Amino acid sequence: MNRRSRRRRNVETAELNITAFLNLMVILVPFLLITAVFSRVAVLELNLPDPAAAADRPVDEGFDLEVTIRVGRIDVGDRRSGVLRSFDVTGGRHDYRALGQFLQELKGRFPDQTEALLLLEPDVSYDVLVQVMDTVRVAILERKEGTVEAELFPDISIGDAPAAGDAS
Repeated sequence: MNRRSRRRRNVETAELNITAFLNLMVILVPFLLITAVFSRVAVLELNLPDPAAAADRPVDEGFDLEVTIRVGRIDVGDRRSGVLRSFDVTGGRHDYRALGQFLQELKGRFPDQTEALLLLEPDVSYDVLVQVMDTVRVAILERKEGTVEAELFPDISIGDAPAAGDAS
């Protein structure tokens, strides 16, 4: 019995030392709160076409901008009249400047139009999609005062491009 009582006397209750953890939290929480101000998420609202609404939509005479993004070119046109102009890839790059200038001309002819439909081939890269969307939404104009952003066609819908041989 003498041995058992010695063992019980040597067993101590272990205390959890959380001082180092609390010190870490005291430093991390303000740091995370300060840096959270600098991170910004940009959200661009897109209007995805509703198949049921397309059938009920009345056919009106006007201009429906349709930009078809292909791996080798970008076609800009009207949904009813077809392709107005094509911009081929030169030197492995799309010509966003020429596309922007043509879209500015279209905006001059149709100032009330705000909608654009982007049709993409499956192999088009995400970077090309973002560049075309930026070009379609806003024109950057050089003025004496500096650069000015002018709204072109901000209401963008996205869809799949028809096969290259299709006329529609």
